[in-house]
Amino acid sequence: MENHNYSVLDMNGSEAAFQRVDKDRGKNAKQFTWVLLLKALRAVGSIAWLGNGLWTLLGVIKNRLIFGQGVTMESEKSNKGRFLFRIILAFLVMALTFLAVEVVAHLKGWHYFQNHNLHIPQTSEIQGWFNMIYFGWLKIRADYIAPPIQFLSIACVALFTIQSADRMLQCLGCYWIKFKKIKPRIEGDPFKSDDLEGSRCNYPMVLVQIPMCNEREVYEQSISAVCQLDWPKDRILIQVLDDSDDENIQWLIKGEVSKWSQKGVNIIYRHRLVRTGYKAGNLKSAMNCDYVKDYEFVAIFDADFQPNPDFLKQTVPHFKNTPELGLVQARWAFVNKDENLLTRLQNVNMCFHFEVEQQVNGVYLNFFGFNGTAGVWRIKALEESGGWLERTTVEDMDIAVRAHLNGWKFIFLDDVKVLCELPESYEAYRKQQHRWHSGPMQLFRLCLPAIITSKIAFWKKANLILLFFLLRKLILPFYSFTLFCIILPLTMFVPEAELPAWVICYVPVVMSFMSILPAPRYFPFIVPYLLFENTMSVTKFNAMISGLFQLGSSYEWVVTKKAGRSSEPDLVAAEERESKAMNHAQLHRGISDSGLSELNKLKEHQEAAPKPPVKKMNKIFKKELALAFLLLTAAVRSLLSAQGVHFYFLLFQGISFLLVGLDLIGEQMS
Repeated sequence: MENHNYSVLDMNGSEAAFQRVDKDRGKNAKQFTWVLLLKALRAVGSIAWLGNGLWTLLGVIKNRLIFGQGVTMESEKSNKGRFLFRIILAFLVMALTFLAVEVVAHLKGWHYFQNHNLHIPQTSEIQGWFNMIYFGWLKIRADYIAPPIQFLSIACVALFTIQSADRMLQCLGCYWIKFKKIKPRIEGDPFKSDDLEGSRCNYPMVLVQIPMCNEREVYEQSISAVCQLDWPKDRILIQVLDDSDDENIQWLIKGEVSKWSQKGVNIIYRHRLVRTGYKAGNLKSAMNCDYVKDYEFVAIFDADFQPNPDFLKQTVPHFKNTPELGLVQARWAFVNKDENLLTRLQNVNMCFHFEVEQQVNGVYLNFFGFNGTAGVWRIKALEESGGWLERTTVEDMDIAVRAHLNGWKFIFLDDVKVLCELPESYEAYRKQQHRWHSGPMQLFRLCLPAIITSKIAFWKKANLILLFFLLRKLILPFYSFTLFCIILPLTMFVPEAELPAWVICYVPVVMSFMSILPAPRYFPFIVPYLLFENTMSVTKFNAMISGLFQLGSSYEWVVTKKAGRSSEPDLVAAEERESKAMNHAQLHRGISDSGLSELNKLKEHQEAAPKPPVKKMNKIFKKELALAFLLLTAAVRSLLSAQGVHFYFLLFQGISFLLVGLDLIGEQMS
């Protein structure tokens, strides 16, 4: 660039300077060479980045899979999980065997994929034992194996098409809601009263419940947020329902409750001696208290939820003048949605669930599944529907279905958001999804007779059975796992049942595109989202089978691990609310010496309580690893037939299963 070639213009008039200049006149060969070198450097950098990533992945595979460094093997507690793993392992062994046979046949020039009309010779034409075995396999494959696979693939494609149509209709309903600006509204000021002395009577009596179990990381921020709800102190009671079996955590929660009680908050601590029924049993025990009859509504928040101070003022007024309304459900928002790739993909799912599924069902059907938290129930609706039952691990969906059968209506508020956390490790997310997908199948078996014999309209019964349970809870995990994880790799070895490219590529991409629309900033993650959803299908399928056939793991309740995170704006706001609450607490001088001494004892016990050492390790998930090798084997087989779309899908889906099986997605333990 030392010798520059400048273009010289003769300025003959005032407009000459604004005439177009030929852009190529100022360029020379050296400049063009520099541009090519920069582009080549960028391409080399990309290749180096990919190579470095591949080398790192191979190193992790060596350390975790071969040497077992920093990982533990996943333990299967149920025979069902071990049985499914053995089935996948058997498919993998068969695929490897078929691949070896097909490679030998390919080297001999028997390219069956390129010529589906390949002549199968008769016995008299066969020479050699390998020829006999291979052509015998071709005949068995075409006559006996291909037809059932073809039938199952057609059935899965039909289910896939129906589910895609359902999702498309839901999206269209959501867009219509946005276009027409349809949403539940509060008419007037529900708390306004001409009588100043009786204005507080316009605030109904509200019971707030915080069920928790060994929630060391999040109990403090949740109790703090609930205690700062903007509601008259004499019209609200907060129940901290602690099911912790760790005595140290019990003392910590007691200390937090005592601290807010000294500030004048109407809050009590409850601990069950007999911990049966998990969360449902905890809530049922709390509702049996004598003083509950004085309250009209109950708000429920799980231990990691942090409602804004105006939550009750945004939700409770919707019950006024609507005696048939039983539930007001708010939306969840997440403080750690951008913590890692796993939380980003979860956020895409949750945005679609709330903005599309919950909102559409709430507007058009006045029914949806209660999310178990961040909602306000009319206590009368709970009591008339039978209260909390301990028969499943999805007590929230159970009470929602029974309330719907009793004629109660629900509304969903998309603009009222409550902060909470997403699981940051794959192990925690996997256990959560197992409970969320096994419980509905349990509930379906138990509720089906009640749905059929109920007095609600026929179309509501059809919606509950066909859409709510069968299509969205049973069919979705079934076809996703069967089609993309079993049938697709098998068709690589049974070409007579080959799946068309539009099933493998175009429709899943369109459905993923529609799912990601409620969270448009996550469009760059559309491919990882598609692959990860197929990867999760093995967990959801396993859970669905466990719940449907009442296997042991369907009754297992594992509390989702929390990290206790808060966003920076939330921390600033919490600090301001805390300082205001402390200033307001100085006005309460009626604290007895015994109360102070008890609080001091709690603080001393809190400081003296030793924190148990926690050793965290990543895990190896056997089913995901077996499926990874099965899909990668099928990808190698597809190379022999030069099937582009099938090869790339199997390759990237196999890598996705490999990353998940090695626990490389989500929180990493050092």
